[in-house]
Amino acid sequence: MKLLLAASAIDLDFRYGCTPAWWQLWKGLYAEGADLVVTPYRGRAVESPWWRTAPNPTYLEGESFAKTRDVAARLRGDTHVRRAEDNPEDGLGDRMTRELVWRFVTPRWRRHLDRLVESERPDAVVVFTIPMAHLRGIPRYLRERHGVPVVFYDGDVPMSLPEFGGMDTGFNWYHQADPSEYDLVVSNSEGGLERLRELGARRAEAVFWGADPEFFAPQAVEKSMDVFFYGYGDKFRRDWMRELVGEPSRALPDVDFALGGRDFRGDVGLARSIGDVTFNSFSRAISAARINLCITRRSHATVYASSSCRPFELASAGAAIVANPYDGIDRWFEPGSEVLVVSDAAHAVETYRELLADPAQAQELGRRARERVLDEHTYRHRARQLLELLGLREPSLV
Repeated sequence: MKLLLAASAIDLDFRYGCTPAWWQLWKGLYAEGADLVVTPYRGRAVESPWWRTAPNPTYLEGESFAKTRDVAARLRGDTHVRRAEDNPEDGLGDRMTRELVWRFVTPRWRRHLDRLVESERPDAVVVFTIPMAHLRGIPRYLRERHGVPVVFYDGDVPMSLPEFGGMDTGFNWYHQADPSEYDLVVSNSEGGLERLRELGARRAEAVFWGADPEFFAPQAVEKSMDVFFYGYGDKFRRDWMRELVGEPSRALPDVDFALGGRDFRGDVGLARSIGDVTFNSFSRAISAARINLCITRRSHATVYASSSCRPFELASAGAAIVANPYDGIDRWFEPGSEVLVVSDAAHAVETYRELLADPAQAQELGRRARERVLDEHTYRHRARQLLELLGLREPSLV
């Protein structure tokens, strides 16, 4: 079986949150017997042992847009374009950008994908988190011309929905898009499926995030942090950063709180910054912490079973996980046994004290979490589920 994958990016340097997860999922698909051809929408194609690549036909256009966007952000005195957290406006700039994309980018992608489908003859085309509006008309064209099913895989629900406005990428994905063009819309969120149908999806199914247990594995490193959180900023989670980091770090001045990543604009108390953590060293950073925090953005935490990568990655690495309230986390892990969920700063302080005083309890919490990942949440599991949804693999009996 062969799949043609059009992805937002393959290059990890762009720091798109989904890209490392796509790598793991594609590796899982390869392990399940799929022949993969991947073409990127942003940046250059990156080869790997698990897929072949086709070039980005609008590389120069994409990089030019990104540089223009970055200059605009700096003129406003910021590092990048930011959207409001609630119902961001689809403004004149958004509409003008789409018009330019439809005029200069969409036609080239239509020709590019047309040629690839003609030469590769894939069993399906899967679009991974490219703004849906930018490919308007292409799925219908490919299906009518080649008879190939076209699937949209949205790994950012509910952040990508119009009412949340997506991450700060400069695009509103679903404005003037037509989800009904796709044979299937795959989402990381079970609770977001009905909204995708309201937007026009004819068929919407959930495939949750997971982890590659060979990559996210416990590492034999010394403990150098007590409480550790890593993330791409604190948008949509500023309140819980205060409750799990800011206030507890002041209440426990002898406890070492460390933050990886950047763009934390809220209350982080006495926590120290260790900067970016490269993807290849992430498992070591997790293992170097006695407690790892899973602070999920409000958008995901309040829409039922909207999976993010982090709980699965931490669990796979054998971390003792402390999380903020997360609607649907019990869909994947057992609270109290595999992950500890705290209700406020006082509860967090109590939980940290208990785990730091009893390393064996923390270790057992992590062991159980990893066992759950191995049983249910690896990317081999997710790859099988996706292939079943595509009709390329018989449904499992369990």
